[in-house]
Amino acid sequence: MKARIQWAGEAMFLGESGSGHVVVMDGPPESGGRNLGVRPMEMLLLGLGGCSNFDVVSILKKARQPVESCEAFLEAKRATEDPKVFTKIHLHFVVKGRGLKETQVKRAIELSAEKYCSASIMLGNAGVEITHDYEIIELG
Repeated sequence: MKARIQWAGEAMFLGESGSGHVVVMDGPPESGGRNLGVRPMEMLLLGLGGCSNFDVVSILKKARQPVESCEAFLEAKRATEDPKVFTKIHLHFVVKGRGLKETQVKRAIELSAEKYCSASIMLGNAGVEITHDYEIIELG
């Protein structure tokens, strides 16, 4: 996997993924940025959420669960001193469908956290406390 990050002036950077997609990262005005893109640490949090949610949906589909929507809401706490690493991250999943089995939803989240989500496992191995919970919404 490869990436290219190009400085675009002030506190803005363009990140190009190995698959050819570009994202804009920018700092806040107090750091010389113009607030025109996500912060790099936000990108890390988005990556974790995307990785986890991808796994959960994939596992539920393989289990033939009638999942129609899955959202992951993440909340992170960071150290107060440099380096301001993540210390705690909580993922809250909201899974919607018709006839979803709670045991399957719980298991999908556990499998993602413990076996499949490389972002989650990497951050956990680096000492970040990662927790999960979920709610299931039955669609009528």
